[in-house]
Amino acid sequence: MSTQKTISHRNTLSLDALNFFLADVRDGLGPYLAIYLLAVHHWEPASIGFVMTLAGVTALVTQIPAGALLDKTHRKRAVIIIAALLVTISSVILPFISTFSLVALTQAISALSASVFAPAIAAISLGITGPRAFTQRTGRNETFNHAGNAVAALLAGVFAYFFGPVVVFYLMGAMAIGSVISVSFISADEIDHNLARGSIPSPSSDTEHASGLRVLLTNKSLITFAVCCALFHLSNAAMLPLVSQKLAQINLQMATPLTSACIVAAQLVMVPMAMLVGAKADTWGRKPLLLAGFLILPLRGVLYILSDDPYWLLGVQLLDGIGAGIFGALFPIIVKDLTQGTGRFNVSLGALSTVFGLGAALSPGVAGLVLQEAGYNAAFLTLAAIATAAFTLLLLAMPETKGFSEEDAIADDNNFRSN
Repeated sequence: MSTQKTISHRNTLSLDALNFFLADVRDGLGPYLAIYLLAVHHWEPASIGFVMTLAGVTALVTQIPAGALLDKTHRKRAVIIIAALLVTISSVILPFISTFSLVALTQAISALSASVFAPAIAAISLGITGPRAFTQRTGRNETFNHAGNAVAALLAGVFAYFFGPVVVFYLMGAMAIGSVISVSFISADEIDHNLARGSIPSPSSDTEHASGLRVLLTNKSLITFAVCCALFHLSNAAMLPLVSQKLAQINLQMATPLTSACIVAAQLVMVPMAMLVGAKADTWGRKPLLLAGFLILPLRGVLYILSDDPYWLLGVQLLDGIGAGIFGALFPIIVKDLTQGTGRFNVSLGALSTVFGLGAALSPGVAGLVLQEAGYNAAFLTLAAIATAAFTLLLLAMPETKGFSEEDAIADDNNFRSN
């Protein structure tokens, strides 16, 4: 069995469509939910932050089990279909409820379901392409993901202007149905499930031994990367919801359209960033690109406090396209580098997603508390300080992972098991 595979035209287009339609679904309602709860139900900022944090924390408990499931199951397409349908149901019933407990429940169900999307796409992609073409395929996945987010945000802004913020929930449901149709066209026979879990065809690679938690706990580079990811998302996740709430106070009618404009602007920048990663990460290396992405984040936090002008805020949000675009494309590639050949790719991906998901889940709560006590500027500067710590750790402690070979990964894993 060779790790070099040829992807069919059908699977190429199906993966493109899947990433396009899942884009809005897997990222959740985010700032739109904040606007809806603030504008329609007049929730306090701390309550909004808490329900978003609660949903994020709930999603954390599924990350590692989702990775383990995807390592084991040969029904990866069915996992995506079931999760997409649950997200659809959770989205379309939101306009009919308003209590904290029910809103929190729908968001928890949606977050639990959406937690499988990113690792499932990574697993299917790796199983179809093999590790040698995985970087290019991941860059393409992220390109269509960001294009889907941009289109969904543009539609959300236009429809919300005419019909109100409630239309966003129905749009997410429609995108989820599109993802179900797309994944059904992927040929199940062309997914190599051994490759999909990060195994290689070598007698020294035992594909049935223990879970990826031990890889996480004994791999210094993987731990360092996990902490960097957690700090990045602790800083980044709350920035756009904060901007959205700020826009709602400036002009309530334009808050949703302007938030959509912020998302569209950032996503349009993410498209070339993802293409850049796919084209150059194998030649330039991972770390220089990742450092550039991390450096943008503290800069954004400082720039947000310089003006309340909506168009200034929109301009600053463009920078999110650079940082998040680079990070999103590099994340599965670096995890693949550090676990290649161990058969633990998806579990390790789930474990790291849990760590940085914790940062993302805590971010709105932290920002909401600072906002309520000290105002928007203090909240943005707090997030910028966290981002600075993430960049510093990445610069000083994270190695370049491009040179990690299949043999290195197996040797590290075997050395651990022998001890």
